[in-house]
Amino acid sequence: MAFTPLHDRVLVRRIESDEKTKGGLIIPDSAKEKPAEGEVIAVGAGAKDDDGDRIAMDVKAGDRILFGKWSGTEVTVDGEELLIMKESDILGIMDKSSAAAAA
Repeated sequence: MAFTPLHDRVLVRRIESDEKTKGGLIIPDSAKEKPAEGEVIAVGAGAKDDDGDRIAMDVKAGDRILFGKWSGTEVTVDGEELLIMKESDILGIMDKSSAAAAA
């Protein structure tokens, strides 16, 4: 990927939700909400504090995250639609075991 976010920004790929409900009903595209779950593709070096020292990022590439419904800015990188957001827009990191169970 030819893109590196700056400071405390994160590049995220949305993870699409299932097209069927648990009962087997197919959800049409017009009724789907944009997913608020994604995979971190790239992270910046971190913001700087008042002394100029870097604040380490809590997320890393490959993490599965949850974020707010209206978080981030949609961008196209290498022909793929992605989101770029500040680390503070991320609500949490999904545990590896729960992420595997959800998939």
